[in-house]
Amino acid sequence: MEAQEISVDVLIIGSGPIGATFASRLVDGNRKVLMIDAGAQQSARFGAHQKNAFLFQRNIDLFVSVIRGHLSTVSVPTRDDPPLTLDPSAFRFDPEKYPGFIKNGQNPEQNKHRNLDACASTYAVGGMATHWTCATPQFHENLELNWTSDTGVVHQYPIGIEEMKNYYKTAKDIIKTNSTAFDASVRHQLVRTVLKEEGYPIESLPLAVERRTDNPEFVTWSGTDTVLGDLADPAAQDENRFRLWPEHQCTELVMNADRTEVQYARVWDLNDWNKEYRVVAQHYIVACNAVLTPQLLHASGFDEDRLPALGRYVTEQPMSFCQVVLHQRLVDDIKKYLDPDYDGAERIDAYRREHPQDPVPIPINEPEPNLWLPVTESTPWHCQIHRDAFSYGDLAPDVDPRLIVDLRWFGLTRPRSENRVTFSATVKDTFGMPQPTFSFSLSKKERAQAGRMMQHMTEVASYLGGYLPGSEPQFVKPGLPLHIAGTTRMGLDQETSVVDTCSKVHGTTNLYLGGNGLHPSGNAANPTLTSMAMALRSAEAILDPRSCP
Repeated sequence: MEAQEISVDVLIIGSGPIGATFASRLVDGNRKVLMIDAGAQQSARFGAHQKNAFLFQRNIDLFVSVIRGHLSTVSVPTRDDPPLTLDPSAFRFDPEKYPGFIKNGQNPEQNKHRNLDACASTYAVGGMATHWTCATPQFHENLELNWTSDTGVVHQYPIGIEEMKNYYKTAKDIIKTNSTAFDASVRHQLVRTVLKEEGYPIESLPLAVERRTDNPEFVTWSGTDTVLGDLADPAAQDENRFRLWPEHQCTELVMNADRTEVQYARVWDLNDWNKEYRVVAQHYIVACNAVLTPQLLHASGFDEDRLPALGRYVTEQPMSFCQVVLHQRLVDDIKKYLDPDYDGAERIDAYRREHPQDPVPIPINEPEPNLWLPVTESTPWHCQIHRDAFSYGDLAPDVDPRLIVDLRWFGLTRPRSENRVTFSATVKDTFGMPQPTFSFSLSKKERAQAGRMMQHMTEVASYLGGYLPGSEPQFVKPGLPLHIAGTTRMGLDQETSVVDTCSKVHGTTNLYLGGNGLHPSGNAANPTLTSMAMALRSAEAILDPRSCP
């Protein structure tokens, strides 16, 4: 079978907000762009947030099942313990006789004690942005951009702080970040006032969202379609401007003899394996995620001799979680905690008149709270106080969500070379690519810091309510924050980084990377906005190499 050759200016692999940032800027710069994604298109516009549906805005807990269905776990250790309660007459096999047997996509090379158990990928046009929380804070200048190691070594962020501030501003405009969409909510005001009176630096959480003007009860959550703008309309695709191919997978970037330039990409139509494409481009951008991006580079022949830092320096956040039922006294006196600049008290009175049988003095469709305690040098963790859908923490139907507040505390880990993801020479994943395997652990200092973080979370929770049974304070599974970084980190030293300050792979002329894997320092806050800022700088470098020496 002969591959069909396609020529474009830029091939972008991955259709999340970072790939979309590249695409939007490069199309504006008159580049002909082809974007591909191994996942299917699941919305009328490319990569729309599925939480915008009426049903999920009315009942956020129903969205939890959607998230679970989208997450494909990256590495599951093989289980070989005997099913002792199995009917003795049922089929079973001797695992010692068949040690290499793999079932259900399990990974026999994974050490279960060093795994990021809950690390997962989303295969869909729009990627994680089809179901993300839309939290878009900036990184702390002295903790998440610049930072000082335990040995006193000062690590400067590869991109200057003032330059980053400019890209942050642009990224916020693109993704439609604001911090006011939930300020009118009585629950939002209640939590904010209580914690502010206790001395906490509580703020509205920066979110990529807009409150709708046609129905202020609802909002529009941002996704890939927000970043793409008019490019998100499938009917408007133009082969001389922009195309997006769902369910097309790049299996290899074919390099020239000295491995300095990508000659073409091998792309397969996942719905028709008789269709192979040879995509020839001037520039190639890989923006899958922090695991699938180095996976493709590994499959393309980038080994440790060529890129010694590839897959190393993994950072991921320890995360604590709990849910509280608001204190009786807070609910009883809710109006005294409300901001007089809003009409919350009037809404409560009107609701009580219309629904005298309802014991809860909060309107039934009142927006949820969305607040945060920003990371600080004395509290080096990021704290979200809200009610949102994750792959966990959903409520039973008999629990009134108006009385529940979620607390999620995200910790900070630092890059260490031994924390890494490797790719198998023999085991394949669902898509036929080299199976990722994690080797990750927290340092002694990071474990102690996680303990202090938990203590801080329980202290804050105590001012808001009592714990919901089943959601008492706990640490979630490693990898569940889905904020893995460092695997394709940015830097100047080719021994300890993968890309330069233009996001171009070291030693290549036309291969660029995007996404959370580029973050070199570790992060406590959500990384998407910073990844977008880095992509904006890289897109400028592609359009004008003089802009990024």
